[in-house]
Order: sequence, then C-alpha cells, then structure tokens
Amino acid sequence: MPPESLRCKECRTTYPLEARYVCERCFGPLEVAYAERTNADPAELRRRIQAGPHSLWRYTDFLPVQAPPRGVLPAGWTPLLKADRLAEQLGLREVWIKNDAANPTHSFKDRVVSVAMARARELGFETVACASTGNLANAVAAHAAAAGLDSYVFIPSNLEEQKVLATGVYGGNLVKVNGNYDDVNRLCTELAGEHEWAFVNINMRPYYSEGSKTLAFETAEQLGFELPDRVVAPIASGSLFTKIARGFEEWLEIGLLQGELPIFHGAQATGCSPVATAYQAGQDFCRPVKPDTIAKSLAIGNPADGPYALDLARRTHGSIEAVTDDEIREGIKLLARTTGIFTETAGGVTVAVLAKLAARGEINPEDRVVAYITGEGLKTLDVARGTFEAWEIEPTLQSFEQAAERVVAVA
Repeated sequence: MPPESLRCKECRTTYPLEARYVCERCFGPLEVAYAERTNADPAELRRRIQAGPHSLWRYTDFLPVQAPPRGVLPAGWTPLLKADRLAEQLGLREVWIKNDAANPTHSFKDRVVSVAMARARELGFETVACASTGNLANAVAAHAAAAGLDSYVFIPSNLEEQKVLATGVYGGNLVKVNGNYDDVNRLCTELAGEHEWAFVNINMRPYYSEGSKTLAFETAEQLGFELPDRVVAPIASGSLFTKIARGFEEWLEIGLLQGELPIFHGAQATGCSPVATAYQAGQDFCRPVKPDTIAKSLAIGNPADGPYALDLARRTHGSIEAVTDDEIREGIKLLARTTGIFTETAGGVTVAVLAKLAARGEINPEDRVVAYITGEGLKTLDVARGTFEAWEIEPTLQSFEQAAERVVAVA
C-alpha cells in the first residue's frame, strides 16, 4: 500500500510527499494518503508481517517509508500483557496492558520518531528537531545520535529533571524555553520556516503521526489478529488516540481483521483537559487552556487533533474523561501493585480513567479492554515521593521482628 500523496484532512486537497504539514487552501492538517490496495490477500499479508523483524518495521507495507538500514534503534514490538490482577481489582474479566515503556527511550515516541526520521533521511535532511514535553525530546536526541544526525530539541524550561537528563546525555543541542509547550511549539513553527531542519512533529508531522498506527497493528497481532472491545489511551495532541483507531480501520478494510472498531475512551488530566471539557460540553472544538498538571507529557493546551479525537470518541460510543493529580498518583500505584509496571504520569492518567469507568459501570465486565501505557515511571520519579515508607532497622533479627510487629499493628 504505497504512499500516494499528502492530503488535507478537511478539504481533501492533495500535495506531493514533501516536508509540509498544513493545507495552503484551508489551513487544515495534512496526512499521508495511500494508493488503494486492490485484490489484497489477507493470508499473504499475514505471512509477510509474521516474517518481518521484531520491530515496527514488520509493518512497512502500511507505512509511508521504507525500513531504514541496519544500525538505527529498533522501536516497537513491545509487550502486550494480560493484567489479571488489575482486571480483578476493577471487576472486569479481561484487561491487557500495552507497555510501550519497553521502547529504546522508554516511551511510544520512539515509534513516531523512527518513521519521521526515516522520511527525513529519504528527503535529504541532515538536522532533525522537535518541540517536546519530554518523551519526544528523549527519542529525537537518541535516534539522531544513532543515525549520526545533528539535533535541536526544544523543551519547556520547567520540564521534569529526569527527562532533561535523559535528553542531554545524547549530545545534541538542548534548548530550554521559558514558557509552556504551546509557546515552545509556536517558536519551533517559526524556526521550521527559517531553517532546513526536519522538525519531526511540525514539517514531518504527516509521516511522524503514522508511526502511532503500529500500536494498533501490534495489539491486533498479539491478540491473534483479533480486536479488543475497548481501548483506553491518553490524549495530548490527540494524534496517538486517533492513529490507533486508524491502524485498526486499515486492517479491517483489507480483511486482516474482522468485526467493528473498538469503543475508544480518551484520558486527560483535569489540569490540561481541553478535549475532555469539549466532550462533556457537547462541543466539536477545543478551547485552548493553560496547563497546570503533574502530567507534563500530556500538557498540550491547544491540541491539534482535538476535534478528530472528539469525533472518534463519539462515533465509537466511547468517552473522553479527565482525572485529578491525586487520581493520577493513585493510578500509578494501582498499576504498579497489580502488574509490576511502573508508569509515568501519562500512564497514571490512563489507568485512573480506566478505574473511573469501571467503578461507574460504564465498561461491560465481559469486554476485552486494552489500556495503552506510553511512558516509563523512572521519567517522573518526583510523583512517587511520599507515597510509601521504608522500614529502617538495626542489622539484628530482634530489630526486624519488632518493626514487623509495628507494621502489622498499623495495618
């Protein structure tokens, strides 16, 4: 299914497969349009997929680029784990956790950067860049280092220290901007017009966003080429949320999957919930907000794909929910103590929304639910401070037994 053109999502005007992201006629966003796959043989497609590498490049037939040469970081093919103890805690039969913290820089951003950088190299760019709330910064810096490309990474100056350190270590140009993500993104949009750089989430955005489809492809393949009944995923810009759906739709259209698109539930933090607010108000547009939440990786106050996320939730009879910072912390703890997975705040948002939906009885207990964990907890360590106590004892059996008695008494 080779890429055919870039196409406006609003007015459907087409453009060459270049480094561009906005329609000149209506200023709508551009996406990759593919040639129609005629006479596709699902069995043959399945064999091609299963013979591929254990990375997202096993799905090259469904991506707008060719697999890059060996030597790049191998993103994708992360675990899909059946979370029986979490399901029991929530009163559900079947919950699966797609753990994308297992990627090279410990977030799903390795997927989108892999695809964007492959296209940037095809177009001859020697410098890659991004505006980031943290995870993307890590991924761009790391993948640029592996490919031998220069990089410029722009981040809000108040980003979590762990994410800053995990970006700077790769040796690229790290630029802190005094402002929030939306300020950073505006600056980078201006820079993209002045420099011959491949901004992965600006002028490379149509290709970049296609990388998120591989989460759907992997989920379906790991479920035995079957669909989940429901999906719970975080929403920042809305791109990840909508592209997971697009991945399932593509495989339904060509016969690799049977059934209907899953019910989609989006997850935001109340401190930055423009999409959830619009959903609750019955609006089809998002009013920009100023972020104020511990979930910094989701802190996009003016989400580019917000309207498309709203449409997806409504047409699948799903929802978009918001949870408080305290609920986010509880979501992190719930996932950790039932699955052994330590997630960052975005994952805490997702699990907290899943728990809220289950508690309200809005998920059929018999449904197969997949929740997407998009980042590693070691990136946001501060939110774990003060949530537990360690025993402190002398190196004697008596000291341990006395401490144990105190803990049992308190419990």
